[in-house]
Amino acid sequence: MLAIRAGVAVPEVVRSFLMKNNPLPRLDATSEWRDRLLPHCRLKFGDIWQDPEGKHRVGCLDATDSEAVSALVDGLSPTLAIQDPPYNLVAFERRSIQEYIDWSRCWVRITHAVLAEHASLYVWLGADQNDGFQPLADFIVMMRQEPLAPRSFITMRNQRGYGTQKNWMAVRQELLYYTKGNPVFNVEAEYTDIPKILRGYYKDVNGVLTENLERGKADTIRAGNVWVDVQQVFYRMEENVSGCYAQKPLKSVERIMRASSNKGDAILDLFAHSGSTLLAAEILGRSCLTADIDPVFCEISIRRLEHYRRTGKLGWQNGHPFEREVSEPVTTGKVAAPRRRREQPAERTLF
Repeated sequence: MLAIRAGVAVPEVVRSFLMKNNPLPRLDATSEWRDRLLPHCRLKFGDIWQDPEGKHRVGCLDATDSEAVSALVDGLSPTLAIQDPPYNLVAFERRSIQEYIDWSRCWVRITHAVLAEHASLYVWLGADQNDGFQPLADFIVMMRQEPLAPRSFITMRNQRGYGTQKNWMAVRQELLYYTKGNPVFNVEAEYTDIPKILRGYYKDVNGVLTENLERGKADTIRAGNVWVDVQQVFYRMEENVSGCYAQKPLKSVERIMRASSNKGDAILDLFAHSGSTLLAAEILGRSCLTADIDPVFCEISIRRLEHYRRTGKLGWQNGHPFEREVSEPVTTGKVAAPRRRREQPAERTLF
């Protein structure tokens, strides 16, 4: 029998051996498990959960319902919106590209209306390389008609991807950055832990020839708009929330939040899913106004916040948020790695 003494560091290989193996299946593609979890969800469609500590709100609502979103915001003026819409409604051919763009235009305009005079909008979106890079391509064209200024096209590199022997493997996630007015951008948030090692970019400064390392203000590089230092979430990580296969890494959300908001600001997220924006706001001292049309994902987000406050843990690794109500093992055998895209249940495809 393996004995672990208190205060003794546990090697990674031992932690993997001891890791709980009780993940939820992919909830947006498993109606049986969603039906089992729904009775344990405290919100019904139209409800808004108020954080007992007065910091955050979670609404079970439709992102295209302006009255519902206004009720969620309730007088606050978010300086940042981070939106992760279910873009694979097109990738999996659930809706036509025109239907998707019409739906997107609606929640973009509602987002713009409730944002502060000076605010930022970040949108995670996919580009299906097998179908004209949709929905990203048409979304970008649509945004040219909206009163938001395009600022950057960010790529986050996954450590695993999908592909074929006859094409480049798809390992990127696309993130679009827009602004309203003249919002804050804290450039120091962009610096990574990666040390500067490349020399040779020379420039004349006041008659002195200097190279790039001499001119730099830090010993590490800036992330720029290609993020290679963010670990893709998978089942061995503490922050993993099983069942949520579109989960964004906390590090990516925290980078956005540090750069484009200040402590005490309100953050808007109308597609909560695993609750990463909510948890990042809690950690960084922001107020999060988040929502999801699916009561299960609303409940997961709330439980993730409560779990963090109670234990200091960022997620459940390979366990799950409903272990008190569902005690028996959910699955057995090898755990499948998270996929980049997710299908949506009927409840999450309302336009």
